[in-house]
Amino acid sequence: MNQPTLRALRPQAIHAPLAGYSHGVLVAPGATMLLASGQLGIAPDGSVPEGIEAQCVRCFDNIGAILSEAGMTFADVVRFNGFVLDRAHFPIYGAVRSRYVAGDGFASTLVVVSGFTRPEFLVEVEITAAKVLPAGP
Repeated sequence: MNQPTLRALRPQAIHAPLAGYSHGVLVAPGATMLLASGQLGIAPDGSVPEGIEAQCVRCFDNIGAILSEAGMTFADVVRFNGFVLDRAHFPIYGAVRSRYVAGDGFASTLVVVSGFTRPEFLVEVEITAAKVLPAGP
């Protein structure tokens, strides 16, 4: 029996992705899925760091904790959805994401929004992860 796989999709019939990601990721049967709520730049003690880079780092650290709790790592993330307050935040968000995940084997969306639930928040990131389960005996 073939082990299920995750496959990044980069169709030649459409424009290449604008950054390091794929247009889609095919998750074959037999994978465990994790859908995480959007994470804000808020620390466990409730503090919110100043600045977009520090908040991005906090978001990705929070995501790392969720992945760990599920027995996963950033290598298992198949989709990132990022939300920022300003187009100028795009390269900072992308640079921070690159510290946590390599390659382009994931789908990605980044949206500029008008605001979050509290005025000090500058970014929110949600993920979908899929881990291929080991083949049975």
